[in-house]
Amino acid sequence: MSALTPDKALEIQLSAIMARGQFANEPAPVIDELRAVAKGRADILASAVGRWIGFYEDKHTRILVEALRLAFDDLDLAPGIALGVERRNRPVHGTHDFQR
Repeated sequence: MSALTPDKALEIQLSAIMARGQFANEPAPVIDELRAVAKGRADILASAVGRWIGFYEDKHTRILVEALRLAFDDLDLAPGIALGVERRNRPVHGTHDFQR
């Protein structure tokens, strides 16, 4: 088994920050933490934020999603958003339709 690359570990950490703060009424601390943890890695930040928005955007995460879009409007979030939407719309994997 191979270890995570530093870039992949950073992506996971950024996604976890957004997941932890997804229902917060005050998104500023989440955004501040994302910036601090990303340490200038705008490429990874844009990818992680975009994918998270694309996958999780709904009425329950509206506050954080709108804040992320505003806070990171200088980053190209579109490719990550498209990938997140595509992943959200994939069929669910599981055994619920398994028939003997």
